[in-house]
Amino acid sequence: MKLISRPLRPCDWTILPQCPSRPFSRPASFARHPSPSAHKWSHPPSSTTIADDEVANLASQPLHALSLADLVKHGRPPLCTEALFSSANFTLSLLPIRLAHRIQALRNLPFIVVSNPNISKIYNNYLHSLSTLLPYNTKTITTLEDEIRFTAVLADLVETHSHTIPTLARGFLECRKYINPIEVTRFLDEHLRARIGTRLIAEQHIALHISSQPHQDPKSTPHPVDVDNSSYIGVIDTALQPAAIINSCGNFVSEICELKYGVRPTWIIDGEPATTFAFVPVHLEYIITELLKNAFRATVESGRSHEPVVITIAAEPESAADIEKALPRAEPTDNPPIKPFEESAPGVTIRIRDRGGGISPEVLPNIWSYSFTTFSEDDLPGQAPGSGSMDALNAISGAGGEGSSIAGLGYGLPLGRAYAEYFGGGIAVQSLYGWGCDVYLRLKGLGRPKG
Repeated sequence: MKLISRPLRPCDWTILPQCPSRPFSRPASFARHPSPSAHKWSHPPSSTTIADDEVANLASQPLHALSLADLVKHGRPPLCTEALFSSANFTLSLLPIRLAHRIQALRNLPFIVVSNPNISKIYNNYLHSLSTLLPYNTKTITTLEDEIRFTAVLADLVETHSHTIPTLARGFLECRKYINPIEVTRFLDEHLRARIGTRLIAEQHIALHISSQPHQDPKSTPHPVDVDNSSYIGVIDTALQPAAIINSCGNFVSEICELKYGVRPTWIIDGEPATTFAFVPVHLEYIITELLKNAFRATVESGRSHEPVVITIAAEPESAADIEKALPRAEPTDNPPIKPFEESAPGVTIRIRDRGGGISPEVLPNIWSYSFTTFSEDDLPGQAPGSGSMDALNAISGAGGEGSSIAGLGYGLPLGRAYAEYFGGGIAVQSLYGWGCDVYLRLKGLGRPKG
């Protein structure tokens, strides 16, 4: 504290960029982006050179509202060459704009926040990814060579951003003095929702590329991908059975619970367990895992581990108008569109009911905040006992926290809700304090396409 009260010395590095009278060679990144307004230069230096005007131009364009129909409209793999090019160009039309929007949002954070090494790393990752896409932004992909190179760029993008969530959380944790929790929640909510779409768009084309034949060299691929009997279109399972996902996640979470508490909770699936619909399996797996962690933990800690968690699956009815809206647009003749739908289940609602005592009125308003968790200090990943500061930012940034603890990680509910809401679903919590909780997960899909 004594250092803060002293007057700054003239040679203090923190004031050198603001002293026009002192001879000083400004960083190259500042020289490249001269601007009279603060928001145009108040972003960290980067080795990637992209003109501010180029980022601003892309960021000014509206975001396409992604739907599951967009992702399956190119048809069932293996795709013909024209459909593969169509998928690549559709992906290319979306990603640069999405990346530019995230770069602009990061630049709009307070300078002291975006200068944090972790947040600056994310910022530079987005600049890097945008710079790899820009060479393709002025042309149409019309050759297999271009499509293969473009897919390699997408693979690099997915890998580059694979640790965005914990890195961002670590940065906000270190900057918590300079930005309020409400602003953190707003930024993370927007950023993570945008990340869901960006990653899904890239992974969808990569999956279509791998499962399609035109680009494959028979010599280098002695065992081509068998897609003839697959229900997958890219990363989307068109015959996804929620009951199978629930059982898989239940086994995983119950094992964690047994390791921590010595008790293995049980569950019952009722309603319509045979329901299938089109959805992204990894999204549903994440949501169900987080919801079961909360339900199992509450059930065991309330001393009612002998009572099973009851999970009800209900398929929503579909009107003829909804079927018409869900149908993909026309496709090339040798790649027929995936219609009509049979045994459609455009919406599925899953209720998870536990006898874990419910959520107290003091806690209930905070469950959607990234600045809140039910961790105790001893449970918090990477948190020394007695050090305080217990919240979801610690949980997200803690190494190994996602797969090793039964405790609610704080970000499980808000991030799970982001996954559910992305395609028009949602999560609602009904708490009967002193008794238990009902969690309603509603998901919108496309139904099951015919053969």
